[in-house]
Amino acid sequence: MIFIIVGALLIIGTVAFVISTDNLAQFGAGAKGERLAKMKRSPNFDGEKFINPVETSTSWDFGQFLTMVKRSFFGKEERSPKKQIDIVELDSSSFDGYSSHDLRVTWMGHSSIFLEIDGFRLLIDPVWSKRCSPSSLGGPERFHPTPIALDGLPELDAVLISHDHYDHLDKDAVCRLAETGVRFIIPLGVGAHLERWGIDQSQFTEMDWWDSGSPNNSNLTITATPARHFSGRGLFIGANNTLWLSWAIIGPKHRVFFSGDTGEFPGLAEIGDKFGPFDLTMIKCGAYDPLWPDIHLNPEQAVQAHLTLKGEILLPIHWGTFNLAFHDWFEPPERIWRAAELHQVKAIFPRPGQIVSIADPPTVDYWWREYK
Repeated sequence: MIFIIVGALLIIGTVAFVISTDNLAQFGAGAKGERLAKMKRSPNFDGEKFINPVETSTSWDFGQFLTMVKRSFFGKEERSPKKQIDIVELDSSSFDGYSSHDLRVTWMGHSSIFLEIDGFRLLIDPVWSKRCSPSSLGGPERFHPTPIALDGLPELDAVLISHDHYDHLDKDAVCRLAETGVRFIIPLGVGAHLERWGIDQSQFTEMDWWDSGSPNNSNLTITATPARHFSGRGLFIGANNTLWLSWAIIGPKHRVFFSGDTGEFPGLAEIGDKFGPFDLTMIKCGAYDPLWPDIHLNPEQAVQAHLTLKGEILLPIHWGTFNLAFHDWFEPPERIWRAAELHQVKAIFPRPGQIVSIADPPTVDYWWREYK
């Protein structure tokens, strides 16, 4: 009974806290008009919401909810580092000397990626806020600062967003980037959020699974590929009213895959067959749990996904920045490193802000062990 009371108080307190502290615009907006009509024409929309490629559980019963509340308060895991994680500090000059023939990647933390591919520069799922939350006063807080200010980044060819969860779609970062005039490539339905935040429809392109486009009519092709996940930003915007996806990024010389958030599903093999082999895969490996096995890959599954996608080098993402699950914060890299060794997969584990040339990948330095 005590957990029922605690859970109810937690929900009520969170709602009141968010509403009283932050602009409700954080929650985004629901689609209407032609956007809604386009969503309803999608083969991935069942008339009310977007659906996964295979049957997927994206909700929890009351017993599972109580289990999560109990584990939140009484779990013994080390969910945050003992001290702030050091970063590689960057500025605008850090990216000088990049060749248009190279493939470089900079992990900014969690799932935020600065990608340099064949002369193009992309920013993926940029989350620069202190918390991934609708409130600046509560919610998961960063383990480390961002390696560079947004205005210190080189000129971007596009910003890619995988889905609308707070740890992937950061309102403040998106609004600041929009001031530069950069184009956003986003999932179907997410444009309603951006329009509510004052970004004109002319500045973004919404994609369904298997849609492709090229920034500025260039020879870089970006394809929205399927994922197995869910969407939603909270109180007034229903779950799964926007699409979620992964990205296949194909340049003249290099091929890159970005998983977004996903669980296992047969579509990963189809992506590998259509667009692989990939020089680099960036695959989520953290925030997994037996309570939600369908929607988040665990580390061993991430390595298998890399193999299924026909990847050459694996960059594990979605770990090391926010406390979003019940496992030790350092468990994902330890497990994925062991799995990669077992399957002879080349995995890289850069520190936040470390620029990595895929032609000369770094050896593993196990930096996360310094913060256990």
